[in-house]
Amino acid sequence: MSIDIDPLSDAAGITVTDHIENTQFEVYTDRPVEPTASPEGAHYFPVDASVTVETGVIEIPRVAVVETRSGDGTLLTRGDSYAMPAGTYHVGIDPAPTKLYLAFAAPFSVSTTERTTRIDLDAPAEVTLGFRSLHQVPAGTIETPTDPESLMDAVSLLGSALQTTSPERSFPTLRGHPPLIEPGEEFRVPDRVEPLDSGVRIVVPPEYRYLYPVVSLAYYFAADVVPGDTPRIEGAGWTHALEPDFERRTAEVLRQAFHFDCLARTEGFYPVDLHERETTDLDLDWGRLYDLPLAERLGEYLDVPFERVEPELPQWTLTTDVRPDPENVEMLPFVAGELSIVRSPETVTPATAGEGGGLGFFRGPGTGTGRAPTDAAPLGPDEFVRGAAEAEPIRGVETEPTRGVGASSERGAVAADTDFVRPEPVDTVEHAWIGAGVPLDANKATLDAYHRRLEAGAVEQSRISVLVVCNDEQMREEGEVADLYGLRDMVQFDIEVRHDLTREEMRETLQSDVDFLHYIGHVDDRGMQCTDEYLDLTAADLDVGVSAFLLNACQSYQQGEALVHRGSRGGIVTLSDVANSPATQLGRIIARLMNSGFNLRTALHVAKRELITGHQYIVVGDGGTTICQSRSGAAVVVNIKNDDAPWSLSVKVYPNGPYGSGSLATPNIRSNFINYYVPGSMELTEVKDTQLEQFLNLEVLPVFVEEGLIWSDGFD
Repeated sequence: MSIDIDPLSDAAGITVTDHIENTQFEVYTDRPVEPTASPEGAHYFPVDASVTVETGVIEIPRVAVVETRSGDGTLLTRGDSYAMPAGTYHVGIDPAPTKLYLAFAAPFSVSTTERTTRIDLDAPAEVTLGFRSLHQVPAGTIETPTDPESLMDAVSLLGSALQTTSPERSFPTLRGHPPLIEPGEEFRVPDRVEPLDSGVRIVVPPEYRYLYPVVSLAYYFAADVVPGDTPRIEGAGWTHALEPDFERRTAEVLRQAFHFDCLARTEGFYPVDLHERETTDLDLDWGRLYDLPLAERLGEYLDVPFERVEPELPQWTLTTDVRPDPENVEMLPFVAGELSIVRSPETVTPATAGEGGGLGFFRGPGTGTGRAPTDAAPLGPDEFVRGAAEAEPIRGVETEPTRGVGASSERGAVAADTDFVRPEPVDTVEHAWIGAGVPLDANKATLDAYHRRLEAGAVEQSRISVLVVCNDEQMREEGEVADLYGLRDMVQFDIEVRHDLTREEMRETLQSDVDFLHYIGHVDDRGMQCTDEYLDLTAADLDVGVSAFLLNACQSYQQGEALVHRGSRGGIVTLSDVANSPATQLGRIIARLMNSGFNLRTALHVAKRELITGHQYIVVGDGGTTICQSRSGAAVVVNIKNDDAPWSLSVKVYPNGPYGSGSLATPNIRSNFINYYVPGSMELTEVKDTQLEQFLNLEVLPVFVEEGLIWSDGFD
């Protein structure tokens, strides 16, 4: 079973552990309980595990919205403070680390504090609690020849994962993971993958450069993808052109249709107050649109010129560049499942030495005009880099020699066979790259890392393990990041700090079952520096157990890529030499963000806002990897726009793990309940001191003020 439910040993209540998502939380009761298994069918929505306890109180340690339905599933009310008379109820509590449902027959009341949500029954009664992992897996794998026309048939089945064709599919939990695709001599579809007849067709020329950019549309619209000369989307009685500027128009269709679905779904099972619905200036009959079949509804959506709706749209989260090569077909379901905007560049701009405005690499002696871009940040007079040899003088700044051991004369250069590419800029928050080459400022995504996202084996422990390894005496300051991990209520961490590991000790460390490795030390062309010799992961034969990592060392890309190939899901690495002081700063920022539940891509995005040297880092593998969930579910960044009350601030909410695009978010800063959909930006004005203080006390959040990044627990 993916979910374990155990009584608390030191309090009244239960511990719920989801081994798939690596999350754990506690549910409190008013008396010690012994949970007994109960039928999963006792709940209105599907669950993975169900238990019954006798209690008068259910309380969770987070601020949540409680949704109450009658015994037949009719939505009665939702909010954080109300009372209900005698009756039979299905109650949902959101957000929680798993889907959390209650079933009972009793009068009750709902209340919240700054940190908890509580349901009080009028008298103790049997309460059945249901839990569903937010993890989603594909229904099967489609085998297909990889020529474009055959691949169109496979892409046409991505939408089979949708659990509805109504606007509610804009909720991440009602989309499902698309079936996988793998090359095969014949076209084979597993029995569990059944096509949906949405009535939508996408017509594109049978070429990879046209097929790849429509995979997210094919998935979200459950559309048939067919060959044709002129790119377009069709439904009964309507056609929408995808040219000129094919990739741009494809992205616009995805953003506009998703936005309208989030607005229209308020007419269905979830009639909530939605900020985006209230602020739209479009005169549309959302109730009528909600009731239309998908194809007719999409046709009316696209009748609205994109220019009319563009000012209302939030910044989209992810763009993925997928090179138009047949070897990339297996990546398509993962890209579509993230609802990524997709581009398929036929040509690549190489990043060469001597380019102005590049990210920069410190070139070692004799490196000539290698392939790495220049213009790195200069070193201070007492600074050193995290390589292991002397760095060249930068821009006339006198520098101290590197403080590690000596290394080869080529240490400062990237490997001769490394091709760096410079993808075209994106308008989205995050950027991923699929194909040959090492991308600057983008996540180098890999198939093996995406597959590990789906692995769902039971784990031996319920705690989150973090290992900090510092292999250089001069970098001990960053080793103090261990104090930043585990600063969480209700999340149990095992944190270990190790210094000066030998090659064999490092090998054993990498094989261990660790959720996050924070490595501080030197890396060069020989591998990771240890006290006796170097461990080169590109040559070493080892099984890697570390799930995610930060290799905060010079030019750690190749070593990090090797970790992903050998077993890790993903990590943050460097593309150049990094000076010690900014590397220490970045390490501390990443530590706090990962501890707060951010995924790798969003964590690095936030770090780049604070440190220009953050552009010397990229994510390898699955950029959506997290080590724990944030207290509020989604990833939240606060931007405070003035320096005194009344406060004006914007709250950026990013998709994160199970809280993907289309989730609902509510700023717990005022008494009125207004919802926003994710991704979004909540603009709040006239906020009082007490309101801001209470909001920032809910959880530890990154906060940007005029001076830069601070943290909510240190805001004065």
